[in-house]
Amino acid sequence: MNDKIYDISIIGGGPAGMFAAYFARLRNLKVALIESLPKLGGQPETLYAQKHIYDVAALPKVSGTDLTKQLNEQLSIMNCDQYLKTSVSSIDRKDDIWVLTTNQETIYTKAVIIAIGNGAFKPRKLTFDYDPTIEENNLDYFVNDLADFKNKDVVVAGGGDSAVDWSIDLSKVASHTSLVHRRNKYRAMESSVDKLNQSTVEQLNPYIIKGLDFNPDDHNKIDVTLKMIKSNETKVVTVDKLLVNYGFVSDSKILRDWNVELNGPFIKVTQEMETNLPNVFAIGDIVTYPGKLQLIATAFAEGPIAVTKALRNLYPDKDYFEHSTSLFEK
Repeated sequence: MNDKIYDISIIGGGPAGMFAAYFARLRNLKVALIESLPKLGGQPETLYAQKHIYDVAALPKVSGTDLTKQLNEQLSIMNCDQYLKTSVSSIDRKDDIWVLTTNQETIYTKAVIIAIGNGAFKPRKLTFDYDPTIEENNLDYFVNDLADFKNKDVVVAGGGDSAVDWSIDLSKVASHTSLVHRRNKYRAMESSVDKLNQSTVEQLNPYIIKGLDFNPDDHNKIDVTLKMIKSNETKVVTVDKLLVNYGFVSDSKILRDWNVELNGPFIKVTQEMETNLPNVFAIGDIVTYPGKLQLIATAFAEGPIAVTKALRNLYPDKDYFEHSTSLFEK
């Protein structure tokens, strides 16, 4: 049984949660960082490991994996207790302590920061039936390692930023890359579309994927059946890999079970990241407030705001520093 009482427990080990944990440890608070996946990093590490992120201060661009690596290095300076592969099923208040029930053990804490990003996310999958063993080697919904696509024939499906960006990146390592989209116009940033048009990516528009089978002559390859929109015309493309980028869906049901006030799928917070529950805060992509921007840069700022408000609630007589430059001075 874990009878330790933390000052702050952070639910979610993505960039927002990791930096909030680091900042809380800078304030000498007892911190638990809780993550349902086997490793920290959240969506940038799990879904966009090789993609570049452009909204982190002082870093012109950084991959999801490299960002996670640097956040881990930073967190190791002021380490906290980490609970990996740990899912929180309920949060309940007993006196002035929050009791977090998880699939591993019960965690006791004075304050909670919810930093679960887009929630329990999962990719939008193909809507028709196909042999599930195709997913073992030939069908992916996100990229963990670009090397898996090296010297392969690849089809990417989708028309948003992720599909366009991945098509461009994969074309640099794959033998041939095609992009399938149901429209002639993409839902991506103009600069990305310009790069796509200047790349070697073959654009197959307007088509949708209607079938997926192992190639009868080479079981290591797959046949992707495409159907032209508003036409009976079909074509089959034989490739090594299919990457489907139709976006992701998340489930906010767990938040309703926790009784936090929502605005649609998002948690409503004040300017100090407070929810409707006492000493329960929320930061990152899961929150909404006037002027909210869904950027990692914004989430990094929200963590210290939540930690500082929690600290003042818990220890109103504690001294506060004003500038980070004085943190490590004797």
